[in-house]
Amino acid sequence: MRGFDSNTEALFTYVTPESFVPKDHPLRAIRKMADEALAGMDKLFDSMYATTGRSSIPPEKLLKAQLLMILYSIRSNRQLVEQIHYNFLFRWFLGMGLDEKVWDHSSFTKNSDRLIGSEVAAEFLSRVLAQAERKRLLSREHFTVDGTLIEAWASIKSFKPKDGPPSAGGGGRNDTVDFKGQKLTNETHGSTTDPDARLYRKGKNKEAKLCYQGHTLMENRSGLIIRTKVTTATGCGERDAAKAMVQQLPRTTRRITLGCDKGYDTESFVKELRRLKITPHVAQNTSNRKSAIDGRTTKHPNYTISQKIRKRIEEGFGWMKTVGSLRKTMYRGIEKIAMQLDLHAAAYNLVRMKNLGLGVT
Repeated sequence: MRGFDSNTEALFTYVTPESFVPKDHPLRAIRKMADEALAGMDKLFDSMYATTGRSSIPPEKLLKAQLLMILYSIRSNRQLVEQIHYNFLFRWFLGMGLDEKVWDHSSFTKNSDRLIGSEVAAEFLSRVLAQAERKRLLSREHFTVDGTLIEAWASIKSFKPKDGPPSAGGGGRNDTVDFKGQKLTNETHGSTTDPDARLYRKGKNKEAKLCYQGHTLMENRSGLIIRTKVTTATGCGERDAAKAMVQQLPRTTRRITLGCDKGYDTESFVKELRRLKITPHVAQNTSNRKSAIDGRTTKHPNYTISQKIRKRIEEGFGWMKTVGSLRKTMYRGIEKIAMQLDLHAAAYNLVRMKNLGLGVT
């Protein structure tokens, strides 16, 4: 018998967002782990807010909403708030009822800015990793480090002489600029839009862009990101960030190994790692020079294993740049981008941990 199309709407509903989410949905495990990490951050959240005045958007919801932006490649706060209005899955993840009013996108942006400059993102990442540590998923001896370029939220047209007169443009939002014959360097020029951004290119045949360098330190057992750092884009930024991150590692009685690509094969970097009692499993760069890594290191079987596993760190960068839309940041300034990288690392870890069976009931 044919069914008839009708537009009758029920006056009352007795359902919750929970009933719309399948029992095996991957976001269930991620929410469970995220809630567990947030449960121990009350003291940190309390220290960020006044005890009187109008109640703000709960910081737990702010953080989980930004996780949704990363996991579902949402481009802006405006688009996120729009989806929360009608997406039952997002309401369930945030712990919101079907009739609960959704905040305005401008309020969400202003409240999110409160988290910038705090330790919230770094603490959240740490508490996510603590769950993996309790399940013995983290290595304590073997690590990998690498860096990537994060394109700045600034146009090349904003890269102007530091001491020169104001450029004579048309006064519009997108002036015509002729770069022919001009020599642009970070010593003489700077971005008026994002002063922390630097003009940098990855290789000889690559385009120079205003960008930052994002660095991650990965443990080799499960491929989880345990440390992040954002620096200005320089030729030695990757090695300086690597030394800073490995010095934060808790030391054990066993010797630590650090896997790196050819860009880290310099005599000063290798000597510094050995001074820190870290075995440098650095890929040998023998192009037109002698490598700083000799047979003392390469003959060891663990060196071969590190060189094989270190490539897994690129999976994290690839995921954060494609799914998480980190290829071009939406923020300006090292402080804001550092928080963004911490949240992306936490989201990536949550996905990997879910695939390893954590959070699944």
